[in-house]
Amino acid sequence: MNPIPRRSFLKNSLVTAAALGLPSRVPAQPGKPATGGSVAAGAFIVDTNVNTGWWPFRHMKYSATPDLVAKLRKHKIKRAWAGSYDALFQKNIDSVNTRLAEDCRVNGGGILVPFGTVNPAFPDWEEDLRRCHEVHKMPGIRLHPIYNGYTLESPEFKHLLDGAARRGLLVQIAIDMEDERKQHPLVNVPAVDVAPLPDILKQIPNVRVMLVNPFRHVRGAKLKAMVERTDVTFEFSNLDGLSSVERILPDAMPWKPYHPLGRILSGGANPTVPLERLLFGSNAPFMPLEQSLFKLIESPLTRAQIDALAFGNADRILVPA
Repeated sequence: MNPIPRRSFLKNSLVTAAALGLPSRVPAQPGKPATGGSVAAGAFIVDTNVNTGWWPFRHMKYSATPDLVAKLRKHKIKRAWAGSYDALFQKNIDSVNTRLAEDCRVNGGGILVPFGTVNPAFPDWEEDLRRCHEVHKMPGIRLHPIYNGYTLESPEFKHLLDGAARRGLLVQIAIDMEDERKQHPLVNVPAVDVAPLPDILKQIPNVRVMLVNPFRHVRGAKLKAMVERTDVTFEFSNLDGLSSVERILPDAMPWKPYHPLGRILSGGANPTVPLERLLFGSNAPFMPLEQSLFKLIESPLTRAQIDALAFGNADRILVPA
């Protein structure tokens, strides 16, 4: 492997840091509303993966929406696509979506973009989809198949993709929500199996699909299939490893595992993701927002790559409702 020169690494890292900028606002105190009702000056990042509400298994610092918005504003986030933790466990999906839309409108500070959910295993799910689009004006939906009791092989899932495609909605699929090793022993939720997805998407060419929290399980041969057989996009919140963002791009340095088991654990292959299909995501407040910002800073990226990852790809794939 030809290591990247230290001078080039530092230069590109400084470009990234300068592009990301420094915090320009003081965050709100816990429990108090975020100051101001507009996007911070100079904000440019689109975070494609945040959630509102309260995670039931542990307290998180930025669970209150005003606190989350203040945190996003502090770190130059101009838009954040927001789902709701309530969508995982509550059965009244319409109520979940209504509260999410209202929360984003009242407390979102012009930053939060609501992504409701639809459970095709429930009766009258078509009405929930209609209300997401026509009533709440949501540009996309976020699905939680395993939590909601269905798989990608369910016939109802294909019908849902059909409906979303007709309405021009972006469909996000959450592959997991937390590391299985950290799950409560009474709530063991496996990751979504994406193996059926390429064949399904062949039948619905107009649907736009994005995988959320993908890289813990969509790797090796599965990732290769997603990249080569679909137009699915990915956000990088759970992409791990040194210079992980730079390494997953096609023009990365030649791969050299940091551990002898690297190739085994990755499925024996190290596929890459085209730049135009990789997007910024943080999984806040479950994960610290800074960990995704650091992914950009630690990788030797060009300004064009930073712009594509931080906002360009997101602006391209999301059609306003």
